[in-house]
Amino acid sequence: MTLDHSITQNVLISVEGGTVGAFLSIPKRASKLVIFVHGSGSSRHSTRNQSVARELNHVGIATLLADLLTAEEEEFDKMTAHIRFDIDFLTERTLALHDWAKSNQETSKFRKAFFGASTGAAAALQAAAKLPSEIYAVVSRGGRPDLAGKDLNLVHAPTLFIIGGLDTEVLAFNQEAFAQLRCMKQLEVVEGAMHLFEEPGTLEQVSKLAVQWFFKHS
Repeated sequence: MTLDHSITQNVLISVEGGTVGAFLSIPKRASKLVIFVHGSGSSRHSTRNQSVARELNHVGIATLLADLLTAEEEEFDKMTAHIRFDIDFLTERTLALHDWAKSNQETSKFRKAFFGASTGAAAALQAAAKLPSEIYAVVSRGGRPDLAGKDLNLVHAPTLFIIGGLDTEVLAFNQEAFAQLRCMKQLEVVEGAMHLFEEPGTLEQVSKLAVQWFFKHS
């Protein structure tokens, strides 16, 4: 069922070291919020994550697409590429986004979930492990959940891994991490897709799987 279109707001979120920009979209009658956790040099402007977010909005789920880095950190990371692989740092930023959503009047009462991509998937899982009673589901798209390390077996939220069938190296990393999860879990392979799901119809499959997962476990 498709609901009314959401209203998207540009918001600034205070974090340690400055502020990060975000897009907050809230459909009418929403009661759930999916926080997107970008990775590997991505941002709230990611067309792939925006596409998934629109599908969630269409079925009445609110979304928060936020940068994990401040403008200064982004410039530093462009030169060094160090921060994007600092999972503990990205986890702290993910927790800051959750704290903001919890204190924000419009989203404070929403049930919250994480959608992670690339290295952001590891940060989403580590954050979920630290918030066992507050995150109702996690989805990883083409992620590196293996980088969450020992925190994997502390995740309580039902977790879905979505991987491209042609992305054999990342598929192996996901299978390794999947075996360590102790929560309700599922691994979906999108045949004919590489890491970025740019092949025709593959991103639509990602969106469909994510919508189903967030609804099933809400």
